[in-house]
Amino acid sequence: MKLETYPDREFLMLGLANVIAGQLADFLRREGKATLSVPGGTTPGPIFDTLSGVDLDWANVAVVLNDERWVPESSERSNTRLLRERLLRGKAAQARLVPLYAPAETPEDMLDALEDGLKPHLPISVLLLGMGTDMHTASLFPGADRLEEALSATAPILLPMRAEAAGEPRITLTAPSLREAFNIHVLITGDEKRAALERAMTLSPTEAPVRAVLDNATVHWAE
Repeated sequence: MKLETYPDREFLMLGLANVIAGQLADFLRREGKATLSVPGGTTPGPIFDTLSGVDLDWANVAVVLNDERWVPESSERSNTRLLRERLLRGKAAQARLVPLYAPAETPEDMLDALEDGLKPHLPISVLLLGMGTDMHTASLFPGADRLEEALSATAPILLPMRAEAAGEPRITLTAPSLREAFNIHVLITGDEKRAALERAMTLSPTEAPVRAVLDNATVHWAE
């Protein structure tokens, strides 16, 4: 793990957006295409705002969430909705959104179809993750019903996930899918999450799921 510290959150968000844009540009030059995977929530919003105005060949960039709540895009809880509002606009409006939700009662009902849609865009070129104070990342929550399966080296690309801390049922990229990304960035802010990160390094992935991706990750932190 590499830890990058920034003097404040504004520097962090701008600096990390520039790193991600540069890595995407490198992939587009070499491969003609790139895949960007990002978290939901409000923390990465300023990064999305910056990226949306960057001059990239967005038409050849696939964007997929790390995980999604099993709610329609009309819900305020939808990560996809947030992505459209903050990232997939301006120049980045040309990017291809790879969905992690489809209208159905449960994520299990659409799992195969969503996985088929994602497969052509793997492995991920640039992965941005968040982390909770409980040391979860994506929807890999401590105590989640299928956490052990999601951490397994033989895990499928996607899994449904249910956990008390998660609220709604979720669908999430599994640990192997995340670990196989070419560039892995973890975004955290504040002393509480810095302490949680340090604790995670001493625990197993079952206790601290973020541990499953930290070995090859760059963690970006500001108070």
